Amino acid sequence: MSYEADYEVLVIGGGPAGCSAAVVLAEAGHRVLVMDRDRFPRYRIGESLIPFTWYPLKRLGLIERLRASHFVKKYSVQFVAPSGKASQPFYFSSRYDADVSQTWQVLRSEFDQLLMDNAREKGAEVWEGVKVKGLLGDKNETIGVRLETEDGREKRLYAPLTLDCSGREAFAAVRRGWRRRDPFLNKVAVWTYYRGALREEGIDAGATTVAFVPEKGWFWYIPQHDDMVSVGVVAEGKYLSRDGVKDPAAIFQREISRNLWIRDHLAPGRQVGKYFITGEYSFRSEFCAQPGLLLVGDAFGFLDPVFSSGLLLALKSGVMAGENVSEALRDADLNPSRFTDYAQVMRQGIENMRKLVYAFYNPDFSFRDLTDRHPELVGAVTDCLSGDVNKDYSTLWEAVEKMAPLPDDLPYGLPALEAEAVLP
Repeated sequence: MSYEADYEVLVIGGGPAGCSAAVVLAEAGHRVLVMDRDRFPRYRIGESLIPFTWYPLKRLGLIERLRASHFVKKYSVQFVAPSGKASQPFYFSSRYDADVSQTWQVLRSEFDQLLMDNAREKGAEVWEGVKVKGLLGDKNETIGVRLETEDGREKRLYAPLTLDCSGREAFAAVRRGWRRRDPFLNKVAVWTYYRGALREEGIDAGATTVAFVPEKGWFWYIPQHDDMVSVGVVAEGKYLSRDGVKDPAAIFQREISRNLWIRDHLAPGRQVGKYFITGEYSFRSEFCAQPGLLLVGDAFGFLDPVFSSGLLLALKSGVMAGENVSEALRDADLNPSRFTDYAQVMRQGIENMRKLVYAFYNPDFSFRDLTDRHPELVGAVTDCLSGDVNKDYSTLWEAVEKMAPLPDDLPYGLPALEAEAVLP
């Protein structure tokens, strides 16, 4: 198709994936436009960084800004039984050096604003308050986007490549019919915020707590700045809606009593703001690319958030996509096959974390039993949970599978023109 390009790259979505890709592209001298339907700052969930986010954040030049921020420092994770008994905190410093072993609990409105400001500073153009309404081209090729401005005018923009960084909305995957649900990981989450709730002392004040409830459900408890705590419960929908209860506030308040640690820590606090609910967490796009289109971050695939992998995968994929696209533009070769390696890295990382998530939800599995039987695997478990997801964990999976069945890799995520030739 012939057209006159307005930009080299169009980016749908100004969240972590989109702004990360835009920074890399703009630094390389490419003309890139980021479009987001919201005006920033805006609300998002997904607030806990895991250790290996340090590497993409370093690439983006943001470590010093984060160190100077008021985001709560996170050094550890702990797990709590329904009885209220807490494990010893797992300290990242037992495995990693000082740079990687301290991360942050972020307020996403502020964190995403930081990322967007950084993209602008590095030379990317950013439009806020514009709604991308459709992809230009046909079902086999994308040549740009159709958008609506804040005052209701329609505009068409053309570019050799469009990056879909639209998050769980999965803009392109929905419109192309590529979105595929995970066969098992379809949980429901209900969450809210508390001011004045308890937090641990000293270095443990910023710890993420995973607190179990019956039926393999769990609470997250994430301390934030300004005396706020993000707290939510995740479980099967049929469990959370039992006895016909549908109201998010009623569900949440009922579940507080199902874990004594959560009950006691929230008792002195005051619930603020609204209750949120969402479901059908995990999905993958059947394809990650076609001529003129590349999927990045949650738009590529979203995984159950129990191990806080979302921001890592968004930042990592954004940086990696930016680097791959920049190289493809320099070579004047945007064939979707150029992104096969990118796709394989993304698939491997998601699948490694996905195996641990499946094990976590199996009633016959516990990390304590695994490491008691196989103390030599403590390091492997730690690395995967900390975000070092792109390496061979076959020995770990052999041990886990003796306790709980693990899923086959989902046959999704390669470029559309390459999938039949490459996928097993």
